Amino acid sequence: MKNKLRYYIFTTLFLTFASFASATRIGFVISTQDNPFFVSLKEGAVQKSKELNYEIIVLDSQNDPSKELSNVEDLIQNEIDVLLINPTDSDAVISSVKAANRFKIPVITLDRAANGGVVVSHIASDNSAGGALAAQFLIEKLKGKSANVVELEGIPGTTAARDRGEGFHSLAQNNLNIVAEQAADFDRTKGLNVTENILAGTPNIDAIFAHNDEMALGALKALEAAHKTDVLIVGFDATEDAIKAVKDGKLAATIAQNPSLIGSAGVLAAQKIIEKSSIPKFIPIELKLITQ
Repeated sequence: MKNKLRYYIFTTLFLTFASFASATRIGFVISTQDNPFFVSLKEGAVQKSKELNYEIIVLDSQNDPSKELSNVEDLIQNEIDVLLINPTDSDAVISSVKAANRFKIPVITLDRAANGGVVVSHIASDNSAGGALAAQFLIEKLKGKSANVVELEGIPGTTAARDRGEGFHSLAQNNLNIVAEQAADFDRTKGLNVTENILAGTPNIDAIFAHNDEMALGALKALEAAHKTDVLIVGFDATEDAIKAVKDGKLAATIAQNPSLIGSAGVLAAQKIIEKSSIPKFIPIELKLITQ
């Protein structure tokens, strides 16, 4: 009887350990959790992981490339099966991608791409198309006049900022008068401060295109303080605060991404890798223009 009991306990412990050892483990390094867009991105990945019964470890880089690399190194030590990474910077992330490559851990980038290293797939909205959508909206609203437009740029070096800017300029450069282009790093407070500085030197503006909603909402505060309520503001991301501002008539429009869907698509792509299925190098997520 004792021998049977010992055998049962040993077998149970062995099977339990084997279950943990073979459990699928996804590492997710996210650029920041101080921005609602990236909070939603994380939530989409976590929810899909739960549905698929995968373990997911999420680490916040706090917009610091050195912390990003440290996070990736920690996940490598945790023996993850796939790495999802939302880069702080498309160039700086190369070191992190190569670190995962050395340990043969497949890498999937989300929202922002990596400019080096081996990446299995990149999942993001078509940022260039979104920038062009914003430009087309302003051209139509301003009825073809040579309007003075300000562009608030995102973090320099990120693919999101680059692609949104290029898409915007593809139409705006021949149809609008861009009087200022300045980075505000996807940050609401910086969006406010940068807009205040621009207004001090260029008070007569007709519209602002911000590479994300946080900067658009910061610009809105600056314009309200300057009693300029007739300036059209277009944001990007369709966060909850921005959609409310559009409905209230304070923002003219926002380009709707679906960050939660980007996160869940990342986990689904990881599933395909784990199951040895092929996936595209780029997985686009649909976006649209939201107006009042």
